Amino acid sequence: MKIETLGKLQGLGLAALTRFASSDLPDQLNIRRWIEKSLYQGSKQGFRFSSKAASVFSTPTTATPKTRLAPGPRSGIFDLSLSEEQSMVKESLQRFASDILKPAAHDADASHCPPETILQQAAELGLMLYAVPETHGGIASNDTLTTQMIAFEALGYGDFGLALALLAPVSVANLLTRFGSDQQQSRYLKALAEDSALMASIACQEPWVGFNPQQLATQAVRTANGFVLTGEKSLVVMGQKADLLVVAAQLAGKPALFLVDTSSKGVYAAPEPAMGMKAAATARLRFEQVELSTDALLEADYQQFLDLGNLALCSTALGVCESTLEYVIRYVNERTAFGEPISHRQAVAFMVADMAIELDAMRMLVWRACTRAEAGQSYHREAHLARILCQEKAMKIGTDAVQLLGGHGYTKEHPVERWYRDLRSLAIVQSPISF
Repeated sequence: MKIETLGKLQGLGLAALTRFASSDLPDQLNIRRWIEKSLYQGSKQGFRFSSKAASVFSTPTTATPKTRLAPGPRSGIFDLSLSEEQSMVKESLQRFASDILKPAAHDADASHCPPETILQQAAELGLMLYAVPETHGGIASNDTLTTQMIAFEALGYGDFGLALALLAPVSVANLLTRFGSDQQQSRYLKALAEDSALMASIACQEPWVGFNPQQLATQAVRTANGFVLTGEKSLVVMGQKADLLVVAAQLAGKPALFLVDTSSKGVYAAPEPAMGMKAAATARLRFEQVELSTDALLEADYQQFLDLGNLALCSTALGVCESTLEYVIRYVNERTAFGEPISHRQAVAFMVADMAIELDAMRMLVWRACTRAEAGQSYHREAHLARILCQEKAMKIGTDAVQLLGGHGYTKEHPVERWYRDLRSLAIVQSPISF
């Protein structure tokens, strides 16, 4: 039976079930909850079946014209107050981070991977849909960088590693929306929007001393049929589970981005657990003469890719720093020594105050860069300054948190040791996520 026929039958069944659910009969029979669950599961499984059966990343017969998101409202003012929409985004995602991510963070760190239930719950939030334009199955309409960075920070509040795992496929969708061609968007965006089981990630970091993202050891050579890719990537978020990769490689002496299907011959992945980011299931990837088609090249502004990656990583780290500060304040107020809370000690109080000041300074620089980007102004300098400040001060916040908890800070009884390990990655990793 053809896929189209199955889709029509599924649609008729769901339509009939929907009409039945809109009547009063389900309440009289006390089966409304069962009906609602059936509608949800039916639509989800139907999309999953149709996507898998038709081949996940099949080449479209006719490509939908590429879509670029329109700029958001521009006030021209550096305004630190949140709009109503931004407040709602932060509140809802921070609640998800507190209720779902934080309780799972310790075990995810120990097992070096995010729980499947977390990935499913994140998919139900619709994070991917906000990165995909309406023409390709999503709901994104405006290019609102500041709002996205607020969302990244809210998820980082729950856990750094889990946030990276959830944001990796969203980042690939963002890059496709921002830079993808007609064929690339038609082939990948709809599949990513419809099938939450698909995983995508960015592979930029390389395992060499003195790694420079502007001078990559990974090489792409142009051939008559496309490109041949050779090299290694390290600390790739969800690298072993990824179906699609955005790989940074040197092409004709300049860095470029390529779309690589992990089912391609010559792509090998192995686990690469690190000091931090453990819940992100980092992996080492090797590319041995991987043949790519001509449309695998993503016509991206590479420097813009790096700048947006810096802002995304910094924003996620801000959420971790906020969690750290809240935990430390509660601890020093409850921990007593010599008959009084240790927060009454001037040295302790000054250290906590410095953490709060550094957090606000980092956030201000990130939002400053976002505001300039949304205003259509150059923001490379601001993004670079934000990364420099965040990689220094975020590590200091993690170090001071361990110091303030003393011996407790060095044990897994408290989460500050995990936050310390995660925040140190800011000085090492390059663009594991982007916008």
